Amino acid sequence: MIDYQGFSSILNRHIFGEEKRDLLERIVKNPERFIGLFRPTKPESKILQNIFQSREIRFGDAMEEITKKVLESLGYRVLDSQINSDLRVDIYFCSGNKFYMVEQKIRDDHDSTKKKGQFANFQEKFRLLLSRHSGNLEGIMWFVDPSLAKNRNYYLGEIRKLKRKTKCQEIFLFYGPEFFDYINVPGLWDNLLEWLLVWKESLPTIPDIDFDTDPDGSFEQIKSLEPTSCTNLNRGGFRA
Repeated sequence: MIDYQGFSSILNRHIFGEEKRDLLERIVKNPERFIGLFRPTKPESKILQNIFQSREIRFGDAMEEITKKVLESLGYRVLDSQINSDLRVDIYFCSGNKFYMVEQKIRDDHDSTKKKGQFANFQEKFRLLLSRHSGNLEGIMWFVDPSLAKNRNYYLGEIRKLKRKTKCQEIFLFYGPEFFDYINVPGLWDNLLEWLLVWKESLPTIPDIDFDTDPDGSFEQIKSLEPTSCTNLNRGGFRA
């Protein structure tokens, strides 16, 4: 089973591992997002905003990997998430001839347009895999943060419709610890909460965007950038 060291290692790798390199790539591709005259912020503030937004996305990616590690430790076989050329499931695993798909999101706080698109996406993947596995599939929507459940009633209603259409009753909506109860490791949720508190205590209040603070680490991250990217950065007045 995963421990705090493994947990924090995955978070740090996803969130900080390529952060500087990816930031520079975003600046090169869309410099107007950072230095445009009609931005009500200075470039430094916009960079910080971009970093915080990127960390939210990367946190979700890290939680997916952590969940997969837990499943593997329980004896499940984690499968390739890319189920065809266009569709990717967040978590796809099996035990014997029983298959499971999980669409994992951090929080349920979407507006009406996004919630409809999100369920339509879930439904498309579920139908595809249901036909592939001759009905031997369980589908799960899981929102990791249990404090936000804005669209719970909407998702439950859509799941009821999908059950009737597919004649499959194994479709679930989970929040927070409910997923770990489902896979029979209820105590793990409390561990994750404790580890998150410890990990967050180690974070600085404001991200360090000075590449010279750790020049060797910065170089390791950005050395794979295309030469043209570095040239464009210099032309734009940015300095690493």
